Amino acid sequence: MKKQGTKIIVILGPTASGKSKLAIKIAKKFNGEIISADSRQVYKGLDIGTEKITKKEMNGIRHYLIDVAKPKKIYTVVQYQRAAKKILKQIFQKGKIPIICGGSGLYIDALIYDYKLPAVAPQKSLRGRLEKKSTEELFKMLQGLDPERAVDIDPRNPRRLIRALEIVLKTGRPVPKIEKQSPYQTLKIGLKKSVSQLRRSIRQRLKKTLKKGLVEETKKLHREGLSWKRLNALGLEYRLAADYLRGLISCEEMTEQMERKIRRYAKRQMTWFKRDKDIIWISNPQKAFAVCRDWLGL
Repeated sequence: MKKQGTKIIVILGPTASGKSKLAIKIAKKFNGEIISADSRQVYKGLDIGTEKITKKEMNGIRHYLIDVAKPKKIYTVVQYQRAAKKILKQIFQKGKIPIICGGSGLYIDALIYDYKLPAVAPQKSLRGRLEKKSTEELFKMLQGLDPERAVDIDPRNPRRLIRALEIVLKTGRPVPKIEKQSPYQTLKIGLKKSVSQLRRSIRQRLKKTLKKGLVEETKKLHREGLSWKRLNALGLEYRLAADYLRGLISCEEMTEQMERKIRRYAKRQMTWFKRDKDIIWISNPQKAFAVCRDWLGL
């Protein structure tokens, strides 16, 4: 049963769709605070490559679960779920509206639904063995052990592949499906752009990211102790920037591959979100205010 005073607004969508800006405006308008649902912005120092929001851009709105973990250590979705649920209670107690903002469908679902995640700690020896395998080998393993999880996962992301395999091999069972039961009253707003608009936004954002110093940030992270292997697991931007720094690809190849792979990532995000029939998709962010006002009964 859903309790009164447990209303949550979720702002979601693919990368480069304008989620953060809209979430801040909605938080300003409807007395909200924002919980980030980004699997990489939890890490300190991963600022440029994740397009992490700045204090100035927050515009006085409280943001949670940004810069809460050291990048050398893995921050799991279980840790995120536990921390985020505590924060939800705090926001409710203030009489404010929690606004979940992000593009990680798994993180959003883990928070708003009663999803019993397997509390499997990172297995050092198992990880050591898995890390010796290529992403192709890891993906093939997952297809054999948990074909349903293999459908949704990024086949080129070793971090996600190893984590999924870790859960399956440790528990002896596939990663459990999310039970779509929530104790919260939830409004989900999805930002939708045409293919051409999204491609243009991705290209513009990538140019900005590179100009701001993605390569320099990657070099700094490596100098501070992050191995090339760990950088490889922290997302395609850091993986490709690391390849460039190691002389494995040219600057032109790095840029071209980044844009292409970010587009693929956005497509996978939309594949995840399209399965959720409760999402209200809007192409004009201004429409979100009327949707929120009606849902809140204001």
